[in-house]
Amino acid sequence: MIRDVLRMGDPRLLRVSRPVEAFGTPELAALIADLRDTMRHMSGAGIAAPQIGVDLRVVIFGGGLSPRYPDASAVPDTVLINPVLTPVGEDEEGGWEGCLSVPGLRGWVSRWTQLRYTGFDERGELIDRLASGFHARVVQHECDHLDGILYPMRVRDFSRFGFTDVLFPDGSVAADD
Repeated sequence: MIRDVLRMGDPRLLRVSRPVEAFGTPELAALIADLRDTMRHMSGAGIAAPQIGVDLRVVIFGGGLSPRYPDASAVPDTVLINPVLTPVGEDEEGGWEGCLSVPGLRGWVSRWTQLRYTGFDERGELIDRLASGFHARVVQHECDHLDGILYPMRVRDFSRFGFTDVLFPDGSVAADD
């Protein structure tokens, strides 16, 4: 089922989410299905449970190329529950980000270039992966939602934050809404 996505300003997006305690439940399966339907409907690269008002540490991302990020490489289709992110090295790289909860805007955000993420899939099976590039960026962006962080909170230079159609009048970056 396609769910409404909360937008920046809604206090529910600023909460720290609770860990998932039970795997393989009908409730968790329904949440994941709703996240998938909503992400696909909105052409997102990922989505976090808090974005649809569910206060649990669940994110999904990937599943192919994203029309909102046409130059980015594909990210593996992943359900990640109770994630832990660990940087691999100290290198960071800036890149343009948008968000389903911040429609119509983009900002330049620095993220770790490589990281290891661990967590669980919907059955409670361990996930342990290394990620770099756009994959690493997406994981960090989505997991930020679980701690009440929206990407504009990470923008360091506000001359590189604004409306997508103003920043990219040639349409070189896909609109967010």
